[in-house]
Amino acid sequence: MDLAILLRDRRVVLAAGAALALALGLGAATLLTRRGGAGASPPASQGGLVVETGRDDDIKLDPRRPLRCFVNGQFVGEVPLEDCAKRNGVATGALDVGLDPSGALAAASGPSAEITPLPPQPVTSLAPPGAQATAPTQTAAPTVGDCWRYGTGSWSRLGGETGLNACVQTLYAGHCERTGAAYGRWSNQTLRLTAGRIEISDDNRNFRTLLDPAPGCAAG
Repeated sequence: MDLAILLRDRRVVLAAGAALALALGLGAATLLTRRGGAGASPPASQGGLVVETGRDDDIKLDPRRPLRCFVNGQFVGEVPLEDCAKRNGVATGALDVGLDPSGALAAASGPSAEITPLPPQPVTSLAPPGAQATAPTQTAAPTVGDCWRYGTGSWSRLGGETGLNACVQTLYAGHCERTGAAYGRWSNQTLRLTAGRIEISDDNRNFRTLLDPAPGCAAG
């Protein structure tokens, strides 16, 4: 058959192109295999597997990282920690850093209903020598827990484990916050005295009323 007739046939041209592409691909693969050598190790085995499980500022707050800043209970925007401290008229270390109602990191001058302090580090108790760990047999709510008070930018533990009512009395007996907020913790729950009532939160963000009015606060 005449070569010109073959070239005018689209099926012949497409078939020839596909064969050429396949040949080029096989040639490139062969060349790369020869360059790598039989003894070459894969990149993962040379450098090892590196897994990052968090950011540096999850442990130490970067003073240059923008935070949601509150001044006199009013949100003024996202600014670095130092700028937020200047707007509040306090030193950087005197700012309370915690979560706002949306769950974002925020800073303000003193605890308030707008800023919930970050919870304290959990207390780990050591089992006595020879004790064997046993799996929990029930998921009932705890009857006793650690009681904490928040103040001057840090948490302080109040004695040993106690019940919720006893913790509330220890934290708030004789106190009545009308304009600010006083925070505490019992077990894994956050307590807050504000506007004459005591509130409690399971997630450090959403609060519900526990006592209204709080002991020592007149109703109304």
